[in-house]
Amino acid sequence: MSQYKASFEIDSKTDSYATRRMLEQVYDTIREESRVVREGMDDADELLEEFRTLRDAAKQPTPGRLTITYEQYDGEFED
Repeated sequence: MSQYKASFEIDSKTDSYATRRMLEQVYDTIREESRVVREGMDDADELLEEFRTLRDAAKQPTPGRLTITYEQYDGEFED
């Protein structure tokens, strides 16, 4: 397994606004993909809830840090 991280310091209202817009876009994309591809699957609902929590937290313009971690597993997708 490989792991990649990116951290973004949020230290201005402009950064906060950009973070909020990014998380809103990610949430909307996951919502649409879940609706079309994974409708009714428990993991889709859990994933959407996690991103909803992130999106809602970013609505308040406050300083902080957003860290994104991508874990890449060995192997291939199952068909």
